[in-house]
Amino acid sequence: MKLTIVFAGLLGVFLTPALAYTDINIGGDSNSGISGQQSVSVNNEHNVANVDNNNGWESWNAMWDYGTNFAAVRLFKQKVCIVHRMNKDAMPSLQTLDALVKEKKLQGKGPGGPPPKSLMYSINSERVNDLEKLGKPIAGMCRGIPTYTANELEGASLFFYSGTCIRADVLWILRFSFCGKIDA
Repeated sequence: MKLTIVFAGLLGVFLTPALAYTDINIGGDSNSGISGQQSVSVNNEHNVANVDNNNGWESWNAMWDYGTNFAAVRLFKQKVCIVHRMNKDAMPSLQTLDALVKEKKLQGKGPGGPPPKSLMYSINSERVNDLEKLGKPIAGMCRGIPTYTANELEGASLFFYSGTCIRADVLWILRFSFCGKIDA
């Protein structure tokens, strides 16, 4: 009986992290028109999702913290971090994203459904001084580099915007545009 309890306890200890973390890789081949590679990692234990876009100098990393409702994008070329509130109407829930990852519905050579939702943000010119108020995951990702906040521009269109914007497409589900001048 004691052996069964010990075995069940060990099984729980080793199985829990495996069930809490799932990821998927999306890559392109030379004929697909996709450059670079994206990977999505979902950590249910900490309520975060991480998106890595590996595309040389245009690479970026995004962290969605569902616990604090903040999201951040670290832009490697610009050497900055941009933090914004998550738009829960446009961004998938952690459970939905996790289900898409587990079912491998995000893999493939292109979109199989509706066009991605577009979100446009205006970058504030003042740097964030206290990263800790953004939560541990985002503070850890943005520590040591200039960090700015951004506000969503509802109903905005890049067609009518004349400033500089940085685009970050997350798979085939979201298209982020961060507009404004940043001093790195």
